[in-house]
Amino acid sequence: MPADITIRNARVIDGSGGPGVAGDVAVTDGRISAVGSVPAGRREIDARGMVLCPGFVDVHSHDDTAFIRYPGMEFKLAQGVTSEVSGNCGSSAAPAKPGEVIPVGGGIVPGGAEWADLAGYFEKVDGQRPAINNAMLAGHNTIRWLAMGMDKRAATAAEIATMRGLVEKAMEQGAVGFSTGLIYEPGRYSNTEEVVALASGIAPFGGIYATHMRNEGDRLLEAVEETLHIGKEAGCAVHISHHKAAGRKNWGRVPESLARVDRANAEGMDVTLDVYPYTAGSGPMAQYVNLDHIDVEWVKNVRIASCPAFREFEGKSIPDIAAERDIYVEDAVRLILTAPKGDRTICIHFIIDEADIETNLRHPRMMVGSDGIPNLAGKPHPRLFGTFPRILSTYVRERGVLTLEDAIRRMTSLSCERFGLVERGLVKEGYWADLVLFDPATVRDLATYDDPQQEPEGIRMVMVNGQVAYEDGQHTGAGAGRSLRYRR
Repeated sequence: MPADITIRNARVIDGSGGPGVAGDVAVTDGRISAVGSVPAGRREIDARGMVLCPGFVDVHSHDDTAFIRYPGMEFKLAQGVTSEVSGNCGSSAAPAKPGEVIPVGGGIVPGGAEWADLAGYFEKVDGQRPAINNAMLAGHNTIRWLAMGMDKRAATAAEIATMRGLVEKAMEQGAVGFSTGLIYEPGRYSNTEEVVALASGIAPFGGIYATHMRNEGDRLLEAVEETLHIGKEAGCAVHISHHKAAGRKNWGRVPESLARVDRANAEGMDVTLDVYPYTAGSGPMAQYVNLDHIDVEWVKNVRIASCPAFREFEGKSIPDIAAERDIYVEDAVRLILTAPKGDRTICIHFIIDEADIETNLRHPRMMVGSDGIPNLAGKPHPRLFGTFPRILSTYVRERGVLTLEDAIRRMTSLSCERFGLVERGLVKEGYWADLVLFDPATVRDLATYDDPQQEPEGIRMVMVNGQVAYEDGQHTGAGAGRSLRYRR
């Protein structure tokens, strides 16, 4: 009986980290049906000169509601991303209050959420026929808002019990773990004991505590210690999101932080990390600025990605905006943030050392996450469109920081194993056919800070659950993605 699709003459890099081999792969009924000696296919694809590998996994995304607003997920699919983990940095689209807009992240759905829990969210997403697969973390900021609003205080025992119940319900419904964003509201008002109590709720499920730590700059090492303490006390695995040493005076401290992670692993903990391959971060500007004490040096390194109040500012730096208006940079910040919808401003801030990125990428337990914010109205950070091809072009082909096989391992099998995406992440018989075919000599990101909404080149084909979703620059609209439940 013929296969649905047979890919021939590829250099197969299976995602395990082992060397690539010349071979053929057959796909039948959504799964990889043969590797090596394969039958004829109803469709035959000649992949001569191309690498065939598992679909890439974005372990740090904020696409919770993008799956509803942009179910084609073109900005991820064109990179070769076939699965991702949403609900990061403490902000998740579920649980929710039906009819209300979640004020702490997860994106904006017109009219508010149509679901109350993760099961309802998954039902809504699957009804959209998304292009790629999605797994979810339960976000602390969202859950805290549900339990106690935006109160700037410690939680009571009763509120912690309510929050823990929401965490446990999310895990029962298939969440991969619990995330925090301890620099963001309202999570920044929690103490360590609160986070331990909530993270303890995922331990019986084997879930992961994923964290945007309380500090990534001057107090980086203290924040790492808090993170490790939470994981140890809660009895769960730990994943440090977008690991970095932010701010010029902290550059070069990444090796110290990684050494502490290595020591924790040697002592029996289970700690992993992710990184994005850019020297700039991005996020809600209001969360980074104290209007009473504006950090002028930080502001000088900021540009605007999305600004509903002043669309003409998008793509411009704060100093440029200040010069145009003939005002101080501090006043430019106040102008933006105090305007109607000013709190929805997304900024890009250049705070990371390139050498630290390379150090991160060399660490064997480091994965890749885009941390992209899917706001397509402005000029988003180029990582939304370019992260994975950038790894392959800049850090593999041009600089040799990683071998091609190791880079693929970090973006496939390591990620699937960590986040419980079963039967994915390897080119292996019986596994789901999430596959990427690309030209290793030409693959590269085209998205820039000035022109960020550019799909990469060199990705020939992307297959999701056995269906061709992207081919030769065209999105097929197959809609074969699905919601993924932890270890199921």
